[in-house]
Amino acid sequence: MKSIKNIMMVGAMALFVMSCKNEAKPEVKTVEVANETSKMADPNATYAKAEFTIDGMTCAIGCAKTIEKKIAKMDGVKSATVDFDKKLAMVEYNVAKVTPVLLEETVTKVSDAYEVSGMKTVTTN
Repeated sequence: MKSIKNIMMVGAMALFVMSCKNEAKPEVKTVEVANETSKMADPNATYAKAEFTIDGMTCAIGCAKTIEKKIAKMDGVKSATVDFDKKLAMVEYNVAKVTPVLLEETVTKVSDAYEVSGMKTVTTN
């Protein structure tokens, strides 16, 4: 009788200990990433390439990649690359949909810490 009580007590304690764990399970999110092949380039559009410096970035993943993704999502942008080490952004865009001013505004909207300078554009077809 005593051993049954002990077994039940140990079982109750084990159940109590196991049920009190407050483990958060990781949330799984699927993120769609746009790439050059997913965007269809307009064959009749006039494209330009812009190259400019971005000051104020502090890291490659948090800053440079965030800016790169924001620019790449813009309607009319064919490709975007931001090099953290060189503080340089290179963007190919449709001149009918995107302007250098709009590129600069997009970068500064990500954070007030970012400053765009040395904007150079070259028109291509």
